[in-house]
Amino acid sequence: MEALYTDDQIFIPIISDYGFKATFGNEGNTLFLRRALQALIKSDIPIKEVEFDKNTFEGITQDGRSGIFDLACADENGNHFIVAMQYGNAPNFMQRMKFYSLHKFNAMVKKGKFDYSILEKIYCVGILANNINPYKHFHNVSNVRNEEGELIDDQMTFVTVELDKFTLQEIDCQTDLHKLIFTMKTLHTVTKPTQFPQFWNEEWLKVAIDELDSRKMSPDEKASLEMLIARNAEAVTAENRRVNKEKEKFVKYLLLEGNKTAEQIADIVGTSVDFVKAAQG
Repeated sequence: MEALYTDDQIFIPIISDYGFKATFGNEGNTLFLRRALQALIKSDIPIKEVEFDKNTFEGITQDGRSGIFDLACADENGNHFIVAMQYGNAPNFMQRMKFYSLHKFNAMVKKGKFDYSILEKIYCVGILANNINPYKHFHNVSNVRNEEGELIDDQMTFVTVELDKFTLQEIDCQTDLHKLIFTMKTLHTVTKPTQFPQFWNEEWLKVAIDELDSRKMSPDEKASLEMLIARNAEAVTAENRRVNKEKEKFVKYLLLEGNKTAEQIADIVGTSVDFVKAAQG
Protein backbone atom coordinates (compact mmCIF):
# COMPACT_ATOMS: atom_id res chain seq x y z
CA MET A 1 0.00 0.00 0.00
CA GLU A 2 1.39 3.37 -1.00
CA ALA A 3 0.75 6.87 0.29
CA LEU A 4 -1.83 8.43 -1.98
CA TYR A 5 -1.35 12.15 -1.44
CA THR A 6 1.44 14.54 -0.60
CA ASP A 7 0.99 18.19 0.24
CA ASP A 8 2.80 19.35 -2.90
CA GLN A 9 0.16 17.91 -5.23
CA ILE A 10 -2.51 20.14 -6.77
CA PHE A 11 -5.19 17.47 -7.12
CA ILE A 12 -6.18 14.95 -4.51
CA PRO A 13 -6.37 11.38 -5.91
CA ILE A 14 -9.85 10.01 -6.39
CA ILE A 15 -8.59 6.72 -4.98
CA SER A 16 -8.02 8.18 -1.54
CA ASP A 17 -10.52 8.36 1.29
CA TYR A 18 -10.98 12.12 0.87
CA GLY A 19 -11.10 11.88 -2.93
CA PHE A 20 -13.63 9.06 -2.93
CA LYS A 21 -15.94 10.88 -0.52
CA ALA A 22 -15.64 14.18 -2.43
CA THR A 23 -16.51 12.59 -5.80
CA PHE A 24 -18.45 9.34 -5.58
CA GLY A 25 -19.84 10.28 -2.18
CA ASN A 26 -20.77 13.88 -3.03
CA GLU A 27 -24.40 14.11 -1.90
CA GLY A 28 -24.63 17.79 -2.84
CA ASN A 29 -24.01 17.11 -6.53
CA THR A 30 -24.45 13.53 -7.77
CA LEU A 31 -23.75 14.21 -11.46
CA PHE A 32 -20.32 12.56 -11.37
CA LEU A 33 -21.59 9.53 -9.42
CA ARG A 34 -24.56 9.02 -11.76
CA ARG A 35 -22.50 9.26 -14.93
CA ALA A 36 -19.72 7.10 -13.46
CA LEU A 37 -22.16 4.38 -12.42
CA GLN A 38 -23.74 4.38 -15.87
CA ALA A 39 -20.29 3.96 -17.42
CA LEU A 40 -19.18 1.27 -14.98
CA ILE A 41 -22.21 -0.95 -15.62
CA LYS A 42 -22.08 -0.18 -19.36
CA SER A 43 -25.66 1.05 -19.55
CA ASP A 44 -27.13 3.23 -22.30
CA ILE A 45 -29.87 4.45 -19.95
CA PRO A 46 -28.99 7.68 -18.08
CA ILE A 47 -29.34 7.61 -14.30
CA LYS A 48 -31.39 10.68 -13.42
CA GLU A 49 -31.40 10.48 -9.63
CA VAL A 50 -29.63 8.62 -6.83
CA GLU A 51 -30.46 8.35 -3.16
CA PHE A 52 -27.74 7.35 -0.73
CA ASP A 53 -28.54 4.34 1.43
CA LYS A 54 -27.74 5.18 5.03
CA ASN A 55 -29.23 1.97 6.40
CA THR A 56 -27.06 -0.53 4.57
CA PHE A 57 -23.74 1.19 5.17
CA GLU A 58 -22.97 4.07 7.45
CA GLY A 59 -22.11 6.47 4.66
CA ILE A 60 -18.46 6.46 3.67
CA THR A 61 -16.32 4.17 5.78
CA GLN A 62 -12.62 3.41 5.87
CA ASP A 63 -10.73 0.34 6.94
CA GLY A 64 -7.35 1.89 7.71
CA ARG A 65 -5.60 -1.46 7.53
CA SER A 66 -6.37 -2.07 3.89
CA GLY A 67 -7.74 1.16 2.48
CA ILE A 68 -11.35 0.37 1.69
CA PHE A 69 -14.04 3.01 1.12
CA ASP A 70 -17.67 2.08 0.50
CA LEU A 71 -20.99 3.65 -0.40
CA ALA A 72 -24.44 2.38 -1.30
CA CYS A 73 -27.20 4.13 -3.24
CA ALA A 74 -30.22 3.47 -5.44
CA ASP A 75 -31.47 5.15 -8.61
CA GLU A 76 -34.97 6.30 -9.56
CA ASN A 77 -35.79 2.88 -11.03
CA GLY A 78 -34.96 0.97 -7.86
CA ASN A 79 -31.60 -0.34 -9.05
CA HIS A 80 -29.18 -0.66 -6.14
CA PHE A 81 -25.48 0.19 -6.38
CA ILE A 82 -22.71 -0.70 -3.99
CA VAL A 83 -19.32 0.85 -4.72
CA ALA A 84 -16.15 -0.29 -2.96
CA MET A 85 -12.77 1.34 -3.50
CA GLN A 86 -9.64 -0.61 -2.60
CA TYR A 87 -6.08 0.67 -2.87
CA GLY A 88 -4.34 -2.07 -0.89
CA ASN A 89 -3.80 -5.73 -1.72
CA ALA A 90 -7.09 -7.63 -1.66
CA PRO A 91 -6.80 -11.34 -2.53
CA ASN A 92 -10.29 -12.00 -1.10
CA PHE A 93 -12.01 -8.94 -2.51
CA MET A 94 -14.62 -10.93 -4.46
CA GLN A 95 -15.77 -12.50 -1.19
CA ARG A 96 -16.28 -9.02 0.21
CA MET A 97 -18.32 -8.06 -2.86
CA LYS A 98 -20.48 -11.17 -2.48
CA PHE A 99 -21.02 -10.38 1.19
CA TYR A 100 -22.20 -6.86 0.37
CA SER A 101 -24.51 -8.01 -2.42
CA LEU A 102 -26.05 -10.87 -0.45
CA HIS A 103 -26.57 -8.58 2.52
CA LYS A 104 -28.58 -6.26 0.28
CA PHE A 105 -30.41 -9.22 -1.27
CA ASN A 106 -31.41 -10.53 2.16
CA ALA A 107 -32.60 -7.06 3.18
CA MET A 108 -34.92 -7.03 0.16
CA VAL A 109 -36.43 -10.37 1.08
CA LYS A 110 -36.89 -9.38 4.72
CA LYS A 111 -38.96 -6.41 3.57
CA GLY A 112 -41.54 -8.87 2.30
CA LYS A 113 -40.56 -9.02 -1.38
CA PHE A 114 -40.96 -12.76 -1.71
CA ASP A 115 -41.92 -12.55 -5.36
CA TYR A 116 -38.43 -13.24 -6.63
CA SER A 117 -39.41 -12.24 -10.16
CA ILE A 118 -39.68 -8.58 -9.15
CA LEU A 119 -36.60 -8.25 -6.98
CA GLU A 120 -34.70 -5.06 -7.75
CA LYS A 121 -31.30 -5.32 -9.40
CA ILE A 122 -28.08 -5.08 -7.41
CA TYR A 123 -24.84 -3.82 -8.94
CA CYS A 124 -21.73 -4.32 -6.81
CA VAL A 125 -18.80 -2.32 -8.16
CA GLY A 126 -15.26 -2.87 -6.99
CA ILE A 127 -12.54 -0.39 -8.04
CA LEU A 128 -9.06 -1.63 -7.20
CA ALA A 129 -5.64 -0.06 -7.53
CA ASN A 130 -4.07 -3.53 -7.82
CA ASN A 131 -5.00 -6.70 -9.68
CA ILE A 132 -7.14 -9.58 -8.43
CA ASN A 133 -8.36 -11.26 -11.62
CA PRO A 134 -6.25 -13.54 -13.86
CA TYR A 135 -7.59 -11.75 -16.93
CA LYS A 136 -6.01 -9.05 -19.08
CA HIS A 137 -9.06 -6.75 -19.23
CA PHE A 138 -9.19 -3.88 -16.73
CA HIS A 139 -13.00 -3.94 -16.60
CA ASN A 140 -15.06 -7.08 -16.00
CA VAL A 141 -18.82 -7.53 -15.62
CA SER A 142 -20.02 -10.81 -14.10
CA ASN A 143 -23.42 -12.48 -13.73
CA VAL A 144 -24.63 -16.02 -13.17
CA ARG A 145 -23.90 -17.85 -16.43
CA ASN A 146 -23.74 -21.46 -17.59
CA GLU A 147 -20.65 -23.25 -18.86
CA GLU A 148 -21.31 -21.92 -22.36
CA GLY A 149 -21.24 -18.34 -21.09
CA GLU A 150 -24.99 -17.88 -21.56
CA LEU A 151 -26.76 -15.59 -19.11
CA ILE A 152 -28.89 -17.37 -16.51
CA ASP A 153 -29.59 -14.47 -14.12
CA ASP A 154 -28.67 -10.77 -14.01
CA GLN A 155 -30.49 -9.70 -10.86
CA MET A 156 -27.08 -9.46 -9.20
CA THR A 157 -24.15 -8.04 -11.18
CA PHE A 158 -20.52 -7.79 -10.11
CA VAL A 159 -18.28 -5.19 -11.74
CA THR A 160 -14.54 -5.02 -11.15
CA VAL A 161 -12.11 -2.37 -12.35
CA GLU A 162 -8.37 -2.95 -11.93
CA LEU A 163 -6.62 0.37 -12.43
CA ASP A 164 -3.20 -1.19 -12.82
CA LYS A 165 -4.34 -2.89 -16.04
CA PHE A 166 -5.58 0.32 -17.67
CA THR A 167 -2.95 1.52 -20.15
CA LEU A 168 -4.88 3.68 -22.62
CA GLN A 169 -3.52 7.11 -23.46
CA GLU A 170 -5.59 10.31 -23.56
CA ILE A 171 -6.14 10.12 -27.33
CA ASP A 172 -7.56 6.60 -27.00
CA CYS A 173 -10.18 7.51 -24.39
CA GLN A 174 -13.42 7.74 -26.34
CA THR A 175 -16.00 6.24 -23.96
CA ASP A 176 -17.13 7.52 -20.57
CA LEU A 177 -15.62 4.42 -18.96
CA HIS A 178 -12.22 5.15 -20.49
CA LYS A 179 -12.41 8.83 -19.49
CA LEU A 180 -13.37 7.88 -15.93
CA ILE A 181 -10.54 5.42 -15.42
CA PHE A 182 -7.99 7.69 -17.12
CA THR A 183 -9.01 10.47 -14.72
CA MET A 184 -8.76 8.21 -11.70
CA LYS A 185 -5.27 7.11 -12.69
CA THR A 186 -3.76 10.42 -13.76
CA LEU A 187 -5.50 13.43 -12.19
CA HIS A 188 -3.25 13.61 -9.13
CA THR A 189 -0.14 13.59 -11.35
CA VAL A 190 -1.10 16.77 -13.22
CA THR A 191 0.84 19.90 -12.29
CA LYS A 192 -0.16 22.34 -15.06
CA PRO A 193 -3.51 23.20 -16.73
CA THR A 194 -1.86 22.63 -20.11
CA GLN A 195 -1.77 18.93 -19.25
CA PHE A 196 -5.56 18.76 -19.06
CA PRO A 197 -7.19 16.40 -21.58
CA GLN A 198 -9.99 18.08 -23.52
CA PHE A 199 -12.58 15.75 -22.05
CA TRP A 200 -11.87 17.04 -18.53
CA ASN A 201 -14.02 20.00 -19.54
CA GLU A 202 -17.06 17.74 -19.69
CA GLU A 203 -19.39 18.82 -16.90
CA TRP A 204 -19.57 15.48 -15.07
CA LEU A 205 -15.78 15.23 -14.81
CA LYS A 206 -15.32 18.92 -14.12
CA VAL A 207 -17.60 18.61 -11.08
CA ALA A 208 -15.34 15.93 -9.62
CA ILE A 209 -12.08 17.65 -10.57
CA ASP A 210 -13.14 20.90 -8.93
CA GLU A 211 -13.83 19.01 -5.69
CA LEU A 212 -10.29 17.59 -5.80
CA ASP A 213 -8.48 20.88 -6.49
CA SER A 214 -6.59 21.61 -3.28
CA ARG A 215 -6.22 25.27 -4.33
CA LYS A 216 -9.99 25.77 -3.98
CA MET A 217 -10.31 24.27 -0.52
CA SER A 218 -11.45 26.26 2.51
CA PRO A 219 -9.25 26.35 5.63
CA ASP A 220 -11.52 23.77 7.31
CA GLU A 221 -11.33 21.49 4.29
CA LYS A 222 -7.56 21.79 4.22
CA ALA A 223 -7.36 20.95 7.91
CA SER A 224 -9.54 17.89 7.32
CA LEU A 225 -7.31 16.84 4.43
CA GLU A 226 -4.16 17.23 6.51
CA MET A 227 -5.63 14.90 9.14
CA LEU A 228 -6.44 12.35 6.47
CA ILE A 229 -2.90 12.59 5.05
CA ALA A 230 -1.51 11.87 8.50
CA ARG A 231 -3.91 8.97 8.95
CA ASN A 232 -2.95 7.53 5.57
CA ALA A 233 0.73 7.78 6.46
CA GLU A 234 0.11 5.91 9.70
CA ALA A 235 -1.86 3.26 7.84
CA VAL A 236 0.93 2.84 5.29
CA THR A 237 3.52 2.46 8.05
CA ALA A 238 1.39 -0.05 9.94
CA GLU A 239 0.67 -2.07 6.82
CA ASN A 240 4.33 -2.17 5.81
CA ARG A 241 5.26 -3.29 9.31
CA ARG A 242 2.67 -6.06 9.21
CA VAL A 243 3.76 -7.26 5.76
CA ASN A 244 7.41 -7.29 6.78
CA LYS A 245 6.61 -9.35 9.87
CA GLU A 246 4.78 -11.90 7.74
CA LYS A 247 7.69 -12.02 5.31
CA GLU A 248 10.13 -12.45 8.17
CA LYS A 249 8.15 -15.42 9.51
CA PHE A 250 8.12 -17.04 6.09
CA VAL A 251 11.85 -16.41 5.62
CA LYS A 252 12.65 -18.01 8.99
CA TYR A 253 10.52 -21.02 8.12
CA LEU A 254 12.40 -21.50 4.86
CA LEU A 255 15.73 -21.02 6.61
CA LEU A 256 14.85 -23.79 9.05
CA GLU A 257 14.33 -26.16 6.14
CA GLY A 258 18.01 -25.63 5.39
CA ASN A 259 17.83 -26.58 1.71
CA LYS A 260 17.68 -23.16 0.05
CA THR A 261 20.15 -20.35 -0.46
CA ALA A 262 19.49 -16.79 0.66
CA GLU A 263 19.03 -15.84 -2.99
CA GLN A 264 16.42 -18.57 -3.53
CA ILE A 265 14.52 -17.58 -0.40
CA ALA A 266 14.55 -13.92 -1.40
CA ASP A 267 13.09 -14.88 -4.78
CA ILE A 268 10.37 -17.07 -3.21
CA VAL A 269 9.30 -14.49 -0.62
CA GLY A 270 9.68 -11.51 -2.94
CA THR A 271 12.20 -9.60 -0.88
CA SER A 272 15.92 -8.75 -0.90
CA VAL A 273 18.86 -10.94 0.06
CA ASP A 274 19.74 -8.38 2.75
CA PHE A 275 16.25 -8.87 4.24
CA VAL A 276 16.83 -12.63 4.37
CA LYS A 277 20.25 -12.21 6.00
CA ALA A 278 18.80 -9.81 8.59
CA ALA A 279 16.09 -12.34 9.45
CA GLN A 280 18.75 -15.00 9.72
CA GLY A 281 20.45 -12.95 12.38
